Amino acid sequence: MESLNASEQRELASRMERRQMKEFMTMYSKLVQRCFDDCVNDFTTKSLINREEGCVLRCVDKFMKGSARLNERFQEQNQAMMMQGQQR
Repeated sequence: MESLNASEQRELASRMERRQMKEFMTMYSKLVQRCFDDCVNDFTTKSLINREEGCVLRCVDKFMKGSARLNERFQEQNQAMMMQGQQR
């Protein structure tokens, strides 16, 4: 990135921000779709019934904890690979 001029650096940063936003929106959409499909099944009222609301809260919590754990493992693996590369 040091070899890029200021304009190219801004363009690269802008593209990276757009990509991160797209990835976030994709993850969010998958979360919403999954939790809705798994938890919501009573369409006789406008709002969620207690059972559905509890299910959605558990679903979101589990998804977020799973994502956080995957991120931790990815970072651990990345760090281990970097350490192996330095030892060679």
